[in-house]
Amino acid sequence: KIPQSAVTTAIKELESMLGTLLFQRSAQGMSLTEAGRHFLNRAYVILRSVDDALNSPLPDIRASGVLRLAASYTVIGYFLPHHLQRLEHWHPDVAIEVHERERQAIEQGLLEGRFDMAVVLTANITHPDIVSETLFNSERRLWLSSHHPLCQRAAVSLADVAQEPYILLTVDEAEQSAMRYWELAGQRPNVRVRTSSVEAVRSMVANGSGVAILSDLVHRPWSLEGKRIETLTVTDSVTPISVGLAWHRERELSPAMQAFRNYFHDAFLAPQQLSARR
Repeated sequence: KIPQSAVTTAIKELESMLGTLLFQRSAQGMSLTEAGRHFLNRAYVILRSVDDALNSPLPDIRASGVLRLAASYTVIGYFLPHHLQRLEHWHPDVAIEVHERERQAIEQGLLEGRFDMAVVLTANITHPDIVSETLFNSERRLWLSSHHPLCQRAAVSLADVAQEPYILLTVDEAEQSAMRYWELAGQRPNVRVRTSSVEAVRSMVANGSGVAILSDLVHRPWSLEGKRIETLTVTDSVTPISVGLAWHRERELSPAMQAFRNYFHDAFLAPQQLSARR
């Protein structure tokens, strides 16, 4: 554990080096200045570049061909673009055609051969002839504005959340997934707004219009208006979002499909145990 004094000293030294304030200090705590947000974003870029250099898989063979890829809204908006860029770099001879579809259309496309593979929320897949492999789980947490009274808590229960106005996301079957864990806890959310827009949820939460329970995958600490969004752990059992690959059970993997699968295995599963549903 790093002492608070060491963190404070490091921040002051960094601000001295840059010749500008990175944090605005007040009685309520600290918040990033405009310069601080800019510096943090640049630091994230550098860290991602280092991660790419250390973890990017080196292909054993040069795959080629066309890969017809389907992806759901959440996956294509908050996960896939970064990996498509890396895949283009490591497999320049594989042309990836990306199609955004809802889960039912993705399943039908895989079954009919219109799509080769998909990147999906694997818990939503229902057809027995579709194989899915989970790459990672993203925890769901309570989102709330930085000035919300619940921010004083270390964690909250669904019973606590039920007392608050709730912003319910509906895209990618999020409403159905949410209602399952609410019902298991014997609670119901006090829904004020239903929306398919993650950014609308983000803005309304940051403005103090309500709270939401969403995954870390789509969380960003700032709304489009520049307001802070905090997160809290929910003590009840709230299932995470699972992101992974899917394809038709009887489909033989082409070199392009195998290269795509290998990339994600190397990036997320090695040396972990593969989580697959057959």
